[in-house]
Amino acid sequence: MTFDAGIVPGYPFKDGKWDSVMKGRVLWAVYLYEQGIIRNIIFSGGAVYSPYAEARIMGLYAQQLGMPAAHIFYETKAEHSTENVFYSYQIARQQGFKSIALVTDPFQSSMMKGFTRRRFGTRITHIPFMVDTLKRLNHVDVAIDPSPAYVQPFQSILERERFFRRFRGTLGAFIPWEDKWRRKAGPL
Repeated sequence: MTFDAGIVPGYPFKDGKWDSVMKGRVLWAVYLYEQGIIRNIIFSGGAVYSPYAEARIMGLYAQQLGMPAAHIFYETKAEHSTENVFYSYQIARQQGFKSIALVTDPFQSSMMKGFTRRRFGTRITHIPFMVDTLKRLNHVDVAIDPSPAYVQPFQSILERERFFRRFRGTLGAFIPWEDKWRRKAGPL
């Protein structure tokens, strides 16, 4: 099966380099694009824990890996996994995409299954990375100039919000649902 787009949730960019989780997500997304499984990638994530928009950082890495910029879309509002999916779903709708997948690590994929199944009018297929395939790709290491992803003014979510509010955000409490009563997004 081929998907119009793969949604890749962000991960914090710290110390000027990509973390193993971010690297895994980006390598897997580019691999799926190269295999023809996804036609486009929506990288998602704002400047949440560091002053770098996670989506933009991932896009810079993907381009260094050979991913064409014309097939990369950016969602930079999200501060939580649920928001990554919701706002990326909106971009998919705006672009006229009809089939989408969640491209991430196995842990996040399993944590998001109930949310994606219940809250969206169009099915979101999960494609968690395969560890054995990722091991073959993991030798790749590229450098980027992160300055295009730098966001100012910036204040970490840890400084802006208390734990309980962040937890509620993680559960999707602040998502602007179309159907507010059922907390659901319509079909693409």
